[in-house]
Amino acid sequence: MDNPAEPVFPFSTEAVQEASAVFLVPRLKTYFHGKREYIPSKAPVFYNPLMAFNRDLAVLVLRTYQRRVNRRLVVCDPFTGCGVRGIRFAKEVHHMRHVVGNDVNPHAVALTRRNVARNGLSEAFTVHNVDAHALLEGHARPKRRFDVIDLDPFGSPSPFLDSALRATKRGGLLALTATDLAPLCGVKSSACVRKYLGKPLRTEYCHEVAVRLVLHALVRAAAKHDLGIHVLFSHSTDHYLRVYAQIFHGATRADESLGRLGYITHCFHCLNRTWSRGLSPFLPVRCDCCGEDMDVAGPLWLGHLFDVGFCEQLLEEATLVALSDTKRAVTLITTILTEADGPPTYFVMDHISSKLGLPGLSKAVLLAKLVEHGYLATATHFNPQGIRSNAPLSVINALSRQLSQG
Repeated sequence: MDNPAEPVFPFSTEAVQEASAVFLVPRLKTYFHGKREYIPSKAPVFYNPLMAFNRDLAVLVLRTYQRRVNRRLVVCDPFTGCGVRGIRFAKEVHHMRHVVGNDVNPHAVALTRRNVARNGLSEAFTVHNVDAHALLEGHARPKRRFDVIDLDPFGSPSPFLDSALRATKRGGLLALTATDLAPLCGVKSSACVRKYLGKPLRTEYCHEVAVRLVLHALVRAAAKHDLGIHVLFSHSTDHYLRVYAQIFHGATRADESLGRLGYITHCFHCLNRTWSRGLSPFLPVRCDCCGEDMDVAGPLWLGHLFDVGFCEQLLEEATLVALSDTKRAVTLITTILTEADGPPTYFVMDHISSKLGLPGLSKAVLLAKLVEHGYLATATHFNPQGIRSNAPLSVINALSRQLSQG
């Protein structure tokens, strides 16, 4: 039974459990549109049950990162909502020193404090009620910076990159969530250019382009402060994407990261694509496969999206902690490990079949045939019908036609 001295909220609450955390949230059924669509932005305190998997993976990343740096972590959650993310970090990540939560919404702060106390974490968790920029800028000097900052805003993380980078320790970890997929996937291109300083493409591999655009924005923001990045892990899941990057100081590291930016050119007529590093490269205007005009995405990140060693450790950690959906986490990381060394972009089976006028092709059979011919060919977590391969488009088309003929 709750302590009578605890605050009484001007909205109904209910207790929910996510992995090891039991906490109060605004009563979920109050904020449904129709019978199925839950609208978290309508609730007096933000909580999205659909992001439990996001938090599962964040726990695994922090556990793996802590193993690598071998020190107790101070973690900042600038948009804490009901506090579930920080509570799970405090309970499920070993050797945590402290969690700093924050929300500009006073109801969120009060509810987080209640939830922190319910989970027995009052000594390990501090909650602030200020603007996220103000919190981060207050930690932008040596000895006050955070080991980990988890930026999980509603929409784009772009406005918070500068203040978050300044508040991250040397070698620290910055995690970003972006839920504004319409701009990033090319539905609202002008909004993407404004927020991420890069042009998207509405292609079958738009979710990978979206991740690379977010990383480009991070690299450009970091370079202004003589900072470089090393991408440890990223994924595109459901209605959002997520990137985790370690931040390193020094002009040399910044220049190295800038050197991994570039452009992707795409032919919508035949699905051919190329990529070129550099902020002012010579880009092909005509497709070398069909002669049609090429479209362009970028500038964006052309470096790796996954650190293989880190992902292998993530997989180990997934067997050591109780998550809300361990099976899904293992499946995702396993797929990412297969594609980690592949080239940028992927093909989608339906698009190949449609362009060639062929009946539906088997992804597994085409992958096997590409490997048989000596090419790298894997599945991709970005799309269940996607294949990532270093084979030229002409080879993929030829093998697809061969397979369709039996």
